[in-house]
Amino acid sequence: MTKTSPHIIATSVCGALHKAKKLPCQDFHMTKTSKGKLVAVVSDGAGSAKYGKTGAKTICETICNTLLEANIYNVRESVIKAIELARDKLRFHRYNHSKSDNELLKFSATIVGVFYHQNQGVFFHIGDGACMAFNMGDYDNCIISRPENGAYSCETFFYTMPDWMDYLRFTPFSDINRILLMTDGVTGFVFGDDFSQIHYKFLVPIVEYLDTQKSKQRAVSALRNTLNDRKAQRINPDDKTMLWIKLK
Repeated sequence: MTKTSPHIIATSVCGALHKAKKLPCQDFHMTKTSKGKLVAVVSDGAGSAKYGKTGAKTICETICNTLLEANIYNVRESVIKAIELARDKLRFHRYNHSKSDNELLKFSATIVGVFYHQNQGVFFHIGDGACMAFNMGDYDNCIISRPENGAYSCETFFYTMPDWMDYLRFTPFSDINRILLMTDGVTGFVFGDDFSQIHYKFLVPIVEYLDTQKSKQRAVSALRNTLNDRKAQRINPDDKTMLWIKLK
C-alpha cells in the first residue's frame, strides 16, 4: 500500500423509512485521488427535501473535482469555493424553476468530507454526519468531527441554507493512517451519546475486518450487510453511508 493508492471501502444503503415509502436512498458518496492527494465526501440528502439526492450528488462531485487542485494551505478557501460552485449549479438546475436561491432548500444536503496530502489532513463538515481519523488499533486517541444539530435532535444544517457558512467547520489532523466518514444514519452506532468515545463492540470488528479483507467486493458486501441488518434498521431507519480509508 503506497501513499498514492489508499484502500477505500464505501457503501450507501437505503433506510427502512425510505424503503417503506418506496423512495430511493438520498445519501451519496465519492472519492478521488491524484498525485498523492485524496478527497472524500459523504452527503445526506434531507428526507424532507424533494431533490435531496440531487443536492447530495452535486456537492460530492463538485468538491471532489475542485479540491484535487488544492493544497493543504489553501484547502479551506477551496472548500468554500466548491460549495459556492455547487450552490450555483443548483440555482440553474432544471429542477430549480425560479432559478434563484428561494428553491435551494429543495436540494438540502449535509457535508462530511476530508482532504489529505503528505500526512496532513483536514475534515470539513456541515450538519449531523461525523468523521474520525485515527491510527489503527489506537481507538482512544481519535480525532473526531462531531455532528451538529439544531434546537432539536431531528434538526440539522445544510449547505443549501442562506447562512451555511455559519455552520461550516474545519478540523485539521496529521500523522494518522485510518479515516472514517459517515452520515447520521450510522453515527449512533459508532459513537457514544456525547460523541467523545466510540462504541468498541460495533466499530472495532468492522474496522478490523475491512483492514484485513483483501477482496474489495467482499468488504463492500459485508459492510452493506452490516448497515442493512434488521436490528440496525429498526434502531435507526435513516439512510446509511460509511466510507473507510486505509492510508498506509
